[in-house]
Amino acid sequence: MIPLLRNAADISARACKRLLLSALSLPFRATGEGASDAASSGAAVGVADKETPGARRPEVRREGLLRRFLRSRWLVIGTGLFIGVLAPVLAKAGNPGNMGICVACFNRDIAGALGLHRAAAVQYIRPEIIGIVLGSVASAVFFREFRPRTGSAPLVRFLLGAFAVIGALVFLGCPWRAYLRLSGGDWNAVLGIGGLIAGIAVGVVFLRMGYTLGRSRAAPFSLGWMMPLLMVGLLLLLLFEPKLGRDAEGNAVGPIFFSESGPGSQYAPLAVSLVVGLAIGALAQRSRFCTIAGVRDFILMRDTHLLSGILALIAAAFVTNALLGQFHAGFDGQPVAHTEHLWNFSGMALAGLAFTLAGGCPGRQLVLSGEGDGDAAVFALGMIFGAGFAHTFSLASSPAGHGVYGPAAVVIGLVFCAAVGLTMREARS
Repeated sequence: MIPLLRNAADISARACKRLLLSALSLPFRATGEGASDAASSGAAVGVADKETPGARRPEVRREGLLRRFLRSRWLVIGTGLFIGVLAPVLAKAGNPGNMGICVACFNRDIAGALGLHRAAAVQYIRPEIIGIVLGSVASAVFFREFRPRTGSAPLVRFLLGAFAVIGALVFLGCPWRAYLRLSGGDWNAVLGIGGLIAGIAVGVVFLRMGYTLGRSRAAPFSLGWMMPLLMVGLLLLLLFEPKLGRDAEGNAVGPIFFSESGPGSQYAPLAVSLVVGLAIGALAQRSRFCTIAGVRDFILMRDTHLLSGILALIAAAFVTNALLGQFHAGFDGQPVAHTEHLWNFSGMALAGLAFTLAGGCPGRQLVLSGEGDGDAAVFALGMIFGAGFAHTFSLASSPAGHGVYGPAAVVIGLVFCAAVGLTMREARS
């Protein structure tokens, strides 16, 4: 009889304790009771605290807070704020107006510096591009997310990159610059952003129809380092400016070219640009900031996680431009822009569609290539090729208007992207 009473008393005591702790919302797994209940309640941090009341408790809490922050919307917003503030500052420090950071324009300058086109006004190795890739590498390695990988359809990805940047150069700016132009008062950007959203919406239709370029798979370690090493090579060329050739008069020339006038001759101090690029690359790698995915996810799932970063970028850039005296509202007289609304809209529609089919905006592609993604690296190289092609064959626009063959290139690009969207699907077994 006595043992039975003791068991009944113990059971009652445990039940009362469970009810009391539940009422106080405290975990009780550490006591060895109700472990499954605590696990299901998601009180893991509290469990660890009670099990290890010594030196490990503060570290566990900090790690939890850090991990939650790194996955939160606040980091996306912080990345948008950082870009929105620093881009106008770079323009103030020397970069072209409303072009603090523009992946398409900067790839065009790099293509010119490498001699892939000979438009003398747009030749410079932009350290911001180098910094974004290397910053992404550093972040990915530090957080153990550097994973060499590759997928399928490399030629399609390369051509998507080429057509994306051709469309952007018809508008004169990538999605990042479209938002920066808007925040600087350039109303022509409204047409460009409208076209960008239209292109993304068409891309979403293809995604819903089953479009895919195939899944990526693990790749050899060396593949993941190809793009970062290319960026290191560009940095060395920028620092040492080798002149290996001679012109007809015997003057040293090439193979690297730098503009003496025009947008290519306008740049912020190298160290400042490189540090800003490094920081943006690291932040964007952690936050997954993407100006295409933000709109795509909202259209596809009404998800505003990444869209909040875009809105933060626009707001921060608007305030910074106003404080620096760089906000000038209107259509005419905007820096490195034209007022042909049809081609502002159409060019960005092509860019938005191509970026959506490739899986991310130009900045996101650079960041992914830094993580070891060979597909993104192929797309990024396609952008440099497309930029060189656009200026060699008169496709790119200028402040005077669209290039001679720019409209034809936009139409061909839209047809190409539509064909890719309709035909690239997973084979059904």
